[in-house]
Amino acid sequence: MGSILIVAEIQKGALREATFELVAFARKLADANGSEVKSLVVGSGVADLAGTLASKGGGEVFVADDAALANYNVDGYTKAIRAAVEAAGADLVLMSNTPTGWDVAPRVAAGLDAAFVSDCFDIQAEGGGLVFLRRVFNGKLDARLTASEGRVVATMQPGATSAYEGSGDGKTSELKVDLSGLRAKFVETKVAESKGVDLTKADIIVSGGRGVGDPEKFPEVIQPLAEALGGAMGASRPVVDAGWLPHEYQVGSSGQVVSPKLYIAVGISGAIQHLVGMKTSNFIVAINKDPDAPIFEVADVGVVGDLFEIVPALTSAVKAAKGG
Repeated sequence: MGSILIVAEIQKGALREATFELVAFARKLADANGSEVKSLVVGSGVADLAGTLASKGGGEVFVADDAALANYNVDGYTKAIRAAVEAAGADLVLMSNTPTGWDVAPRVAAGLDAAFVSDCFDIQAEGGGLVFLRRVFNGKLDARLTASEGRVVATMQPGATSAYEGSGDGKTSELKVDLSGLRAKFVETKVAESKGVDLTKADIIVSGGRGVGDPEKFPEVIQPLAEALGGAMGASRPVVDAGWLPHEYQVGSSGQVVSPKLYIAVGISGAIQHLVGMKTSNFIVAINKDPDAPIFEVADVGVVGDLFEIVPALTSAVKAAKGG
């Protein structure tokens, strides 16, 4: 196998944590099949960031540094990634499954006539080839995908693995990219006005999932516990998709990423998209009738039982303890 190319992502002037998660995936595969790990940093004035990545497992880091790349530009990024693929001789290109990855990865794959696999939570080296794992049917099943031949471009779910914590003696190399004829033009970045619930500031969150049964149960069961604890109410994506609660209540990779002191997951099975959004909570309590629910893998305390018995009892106990 040739090399593995990691496409780094920069957010607010720093390398995103997801970039070092890509390093962890790449290093695992490199140990298994002997491939080289190389990386790409795209932007303007990003030499220091490239050096950081080289020293933290990124291998040889190609630097596409140009004023035209100071802000995300899909045409410019596509050209830079394709140039880095050729320079690295890469057979596998790894990007984060973020809005940037959603936009640019399929274009890169199409331009390289490569296979494309999105939203993976793991890659395994098996029998001289690679197996890409992704969840399907709203997390109910795991799909195992292989490419018959040629290059593969894959996007990896942020939070699916821990960030690489090792070091490396990589180097940085300037990458020349022809940026003439760019059709896309950066105009501005607009930050959506926050509304409703800002779960990122809550110390305690009680989230309900599809196991709650119907929308009326949220104000009857979930919200009273949240209020008794002095916290906020959250929800999983299926709840929001069903229209039971507005999007601002959603915890997960496509909602709000939270790290409260206490997170109580009620009737939530624990699809990777939800785990990504809450697994860094200081203390996690999971209440679910299914003892095999994935949420128990990250929970500090797991309660298997009927949430309609457990949660009201817990709410009463909290109120009694507070003298209410």
